[in-house]
Amino acid sequence: MNNQEQTVLNIEGMDCSSCALSIEKKLNNRGLKNVRVSFPNAEAAFINDAKLPLQSIVTDIENLGYKVIFNKNDSRKLWYKTTAGRFYLTLPFSALLMLHMVFPNGFLGNHWVQLSLCLPVFIIGWISFGKSSIASTLNGTANMDVLVLLGSSAAFIYSVLGMFLMPQSHQMLFFETTSTIITIVLLGNLIEQRTVQQTTSAIKDLAELQPQSARKVYLFLGEEKTENINLKEIKPGDILLVNTGDKIPADGEIIWGSGTINESMITGETMPVEAALQGKVLAGTILAQGCFKMRVTKSNEDSALAQIIALVKEAQRNKPKIQKLGDSVSNIFVPSVILISIITFFVTYIGLDKSFATSLINAIAVLVISCPCAMGLATPTAVMAGLGRASKNGMLIKGASTMETLSSANIIFFDKTGTLTKGNFIIEGLKNFSSLTAQEIKNNIYNLETYSSHPIATALCSNLKKEAKSKIFVDVIEHKGLGLEAIDELGIRYFLGSNAFMKSNKIEIQDNNFDIYLCINDKLAAAFNIADEIKEDAKILIEKLKELKFEIIMLSGDKKEKCDAVAAAVGITQVFSAQLPAQKLAVLKSFGAKQTTVMVGDGINDAPALSEAHVGISLSSASEAAINAAQVVLIKPQQMLAIYEVIKLSKATMQTIKQNLFWAFIYNIVAIPIAAAGFLNPMIGALSMAFSDVIVVGNSIRLKFRKV
Repeated sequence: MNNQEQTVLNIEGMDCSSCALSIEKKLNNRGLKNVRVSFPNAEAAFINDAKLPLQSIVTDIENLGYKVIFNKNDSRKLWYKTTAGRFYLTLPFSALLMLHMVFPNGFLGNHWVQLSLCLPVFIIGWISFGKSSIASTLNGTANMDVLVLLGSSAAFIYSVLGMFLMPQSHQMLFFETTSTIITIVLLGNLIEQRTVQQTTSAIKDLAELQPQSARKVYLFLGEEKTENINLKEIKPGDILLVNTGDKIPADGEIIWGSGTINESMITGETMPVEAALQGKVLAGTILAQGCFKMRVTKSNEDSALAQIIALVKEAQRNKPKIQKLGDSVSNIFVPSVILISIITFFVTYIGLDKSFATSLINAIAVLVISCPCAMGLATPTAVMAGLGRASKNGMLIKGASTMETLSSANIIFFDKTGTLTKGNFIIEGLKNFSSLTAQEIKNNIYNLETYSSHPIATALCSNLKKEAKSKIFVDVIEHKGLGLEAIDELGIRYFLGSNAFMKSNKIEIQDNNFDIYLCINDKLAAAFNIADEIKEDAKILIEKLKELKFEIIMLSGDKKEKCDAVAAAVGITQVFSAQLPAQKLAVLKSFGAKQTTVMVGDGINDAPALSEAHVGISLSSASEAAINAAQVVLIKPQQMLAIYEVIKLSKATMQTIKQNLFWAFIYNIVAIPIAAAGFLNPMIGALSMAFSDVIVVGNSIRLKFRKV
C-alpha cells in the first residue's frame, strides 16, 4: 500500500469502539478500500480507489453523528459539549433524584419536581446519544448508544405516563432510573476515554520529543549570527547550534564541536553516546553535555523520529485477525440484546404474571447491563499498549497483525554477516596477482565498494577510507549477493565479488580459497579474505530462543566453512550456507508452507527473504531495502536481545487480548441472564456496564509495565 494513496481523517465524537464499527461499515459500504477506524486514535484511514469526493465521505461520517476535524487545533469543544462537561451537568440532577429514594416524603417526591430534575438529564442524553443511535440504526449497525437511549427513554416515557395515569402513586415513576442511567453511562464513557488515552500515550510521548524551535546559524556581513526559528522552518542544509540540555531539533551531522547525547527516548538505551565531528544525530534526542553545530540532513517530515511516529500510528490502525472475532460479535450484539430485552418483558409480564412496571424494569436492565464496547476494546487497547511499550524500547513493529503472527512463530532464520556477526570487516590475507601496488589494489576495492550498501562493503569502505584515493567510474552495476562490475573513464572493466560471480562472467579462478576476488579486464588482479567478529550477545539470544522452543537455522550467502564456524560458536545446528538471494527465498518458501517463519537480516540481499518470511526482523544498521522489507525494525543498541524481547512482548500482547475477550464474553454471558431474571436494578446494571469497559482497558494498561 502506498501511503500517498491513504487518507486519514480525525474524527470527533466517538464514545466507544462500537461507534468505530458504525463508521467502518459505512465507509466499506461506500466502496472504500482498506478501511480502518480506530476509536482510541480517533481516526479513520482508507484508500479511495473509487475516487469519491472527500466532502461526500465527510458528510457520510457526520450524518452518523460524528464530526470530522481537519485541524486538530480547532477541535477543542466547549466544555459543556464534552463527555466530562455533560457528566458534571447531569450529576447534581441525578444526585437529587437519588436523594428522593432516601427521603421519599419530602418535596423531592413531587411528580413535577422529579420531572423537572429528570428532563435536563434526558435532553442531554438525547444530545449525547440520539443522533448517533438513529444514524447507526439506519446504517444497519446499531451501536451501544442505541441500548442506552432505548433504556433511558423507556423509563422516562413510562414515568411521564404514570404521572397522568396514576397521579397519586409513585409506582409508575422511574425518573431516577432514567437520570442515573444517562449519568452513569457518561461517567463510564469519561473513565473509558481517560484510560484509553493511557494506552495511546506512545504517540503523544514521541510527538513531545520534538522541540518547538531551533537556533539557526547564518552569516551577516561576514559575521556569524544566530536566530530562533520555528521547527517548521528548518530545511535540509541549514546550520543549527545545539547547546547542553537542548533537544536536537532535526536529523543531521556534526560539523563543529562534540557532545554526549542521551538517545534513550529513541533507542531505549539508557547509556549516553559520544558524538564528534561528522557524527550523526537524531531529532528528539537530548544533548546531555557539550556544544556543537550541525548540518540538517533531513526535513522534519523525513526524520527518524517522524518515521517512528508514522510507523506507530500505522501499526495502531492495523487490526490483527483475532479482532475480527470481537468485531463480528459486536455487529450482531445490539440487535440481539434488543430482542432479548423484548422477550424478557413479555416473558415476565405474560409468562410470570408480573406487573408492567417490574417487566419494564427487567427489560431496561437487560439493555443497560449489556456491553459490546468491552468486546470492541479488548483488542485495540492491548495492541496499543504493546506497540507503545515496543516503540519506547527501540522496537518498531509495522502492524498489529505482525504481533499476532510473531507470537505464534516457531522457526527463526538468521543471516550471518552483520546479523550474528558485528560486520566490522577488515581485509585479511590480500594476495596480489598484478603489477599494481597494494595501495592501488585497495584504492580500487574502496572505490568499487562505495557503490554498495551491503554490510561488508560499508565496513571495508570505513576501514580503507583514510588512505584511499578517489576514482571515477562511469558505469557501475551491483549484482545482489554476488558482486559489482564497473567501467572507468578509460574504458577499463572491473569485477569485484565472489568466486561464483567471476565464473558467471567467464573469468577462470584457479585458487578457490579466498572470499573476494578483484578482476581487471577479465584478468585476476587480487584476492583476499575478510575477517569478522561474532556479536557478544548472539549466543545468549540463541539460548533464550531455544527456551521458547524455537527451531533456529542459519541462512547465509557466505562460504560453508565460515558459516559452520559461526554457527558452532553461537549454538546453531542447522545451516544453509552459500545461498544466493533466490535460494534463500526458496528455503523460506519451503519451511513457510508448514510453519510460521521469522527471518532476521540486514543486507540488500536479505530483502527478498525478509519479505517472504511471515515476519521479517531488521536491524537499524541495515540497508534501506532490508528495513523497508521487514515488519519489525530494531533500533536498540543491544539489538540481538531485542529480538527475544519483541517476541516475548508479542506473546504477552496476544495473551492480554485473549484475557480481555474472555472477560468481555463472560461478562455479557453472565450479566444478561441475571438482568433478565430481575435480579439487577437498571442503575446497578449501568454501573456494571461502565466498569466492564474499565476492567478491559485496565488489563491492557498493565501490559505497559508488567514483566514479559
